[in-house]
Amino acid sequence: MSSTQLRVFLLFSAAYFVSYVFRGVNLGFAPVITRDLGLSAADLGLLTSLYFLGFAGAQIPAGVLLDHFGARRVTAATLLFAAAGIGVFGAAHSVGVMMLGRLLIGVGVSVCLGAAFKALAQHFAPARLPLMNGLVMAVGGLGGVMVGSPLTWVLTFASWRAVCVGLGLLTVRVAAALWALAPETRETHHQASVGTQFKGTLHILRSAAFWKIASFSVVTQGVFYAMQSLWVGAWLRDVQGFEPREAAALVSILGFAMMAGCVGFGAAARSLERRGVSLYAFCGMGMALFVLTQLLIMFGAPLPAGLLWAAYGIFGGTGILSYAVMARHFQAQMIGRANTTLTLIIFLLIFGFQIGVGAVLSNWPASGSHYPAAAHLSAWGVLVALQVLSAIWYVLPGRTQIHPAHVHAERQS
Repeated sequence: MSSTQLRVFLLFSAAYFVSYVFRGVNLGFAPVITRDLGLSAADLGLLTSLYFLGFAGAQIPAGVLLDHFGARRVTAATLLFAAAGIGVFGAAHSVGVMMLGRLLIGVGVSVCLGAAFKALAQHFAPARLPLMNGLVMAVGGLGGVMVGSPLTWVLTFASWRAVCVGLGLLTVRVAAALWALAPETRETHHQASVGTQFKGTLHILRSAAFWKIASFSVVTQGVFYAMQSLWVGAWLRDVQGFEPREAAALVSILGFAMMAGCVGFGAAARSLERRGVSLYAFCGMGMALFVLTQLLIMFGAPLPAGLLWAAYGIFGGTGILSYAVMARHFQAQMIGRANTTLTLIIFLLIFGFQIGVGAVLSNWPASGSHYPAAAHLSAWGVLVALQVLSAIWYVLPGRTQIHPAHVHAERQS
């Protein structure tokens, strides 16, 4: 790896790490801000989910900006929105202002993963991209580890508002490093306008192939990230009876497991394809194991908690292989928008699931910010039912090739 390639990897991985920390930081903050501001579960769910709404809403215009101005400039500039957002969040004394902060954060980090993939594609050979993309995902997953035990430890001697200041400063430093040190892109491709992007997205949404591939993955990914970034901690404390430090340690184990899964499943998929197992089937098997793991957790399987939550992390990320499946079924000129549309739907589902879980929990009386096990089981039961229904759609025989009319329409867009 050349020095330029190393800089690209480290700088854009750092940006995605920051994005991931912001995604899950409310998991660590939840007990404290719930107590300080008197939030209900519904308030907490809506507050946290606004990150995902901002992220999803910015996806298509952010993609246009990346193609027009390059990954270095756009990522550095948009990270400043995230820094402003965490500043607003940390200074807020009302739920409304905190919501504005979370929305700004989501918009500010919306380009981090897409920019990393774009920058890597410009500086690495195509054969190395699956591994490099997986490594970036793994570095991001380290952010999921940091919102577990490390954040819980920091909150023993620093307030959550002070942590927000620290995160803001870190974000500004990463933005400055990207601006100053990331290499300029060798080429700038001027993509279609935002209006044309939306038109292309509509063609994707009408595609039977898209929905067949996306059916299971968007729901499992929506559930995984909705739970990992907020409700897992509450489940561990309220249902399994863990103390805050034990719960935080399990959240960190989950994050490490997800990192391993991101790299391991990418390598395993390539090996199994040589043995005749399709990527579509392998992705489906991984997601099925994720649903099974959730059932084992819900029914209190007599297995070590660390093992169960590690399995949750390992299998929870397998749906990301659907991006590679998309590349096998869509024309080259369509794949960018197919990926953007898939990301947009996943993040909209995360937004909806986080609000939905909070709404379900709020139907039960809370005792010192804790909800009864029946409340959590009811919420997660609905999520599992949705995943099972989407799995049925995924495995039923059906057309997975894109229709020629869609290709023609896309070329005109």
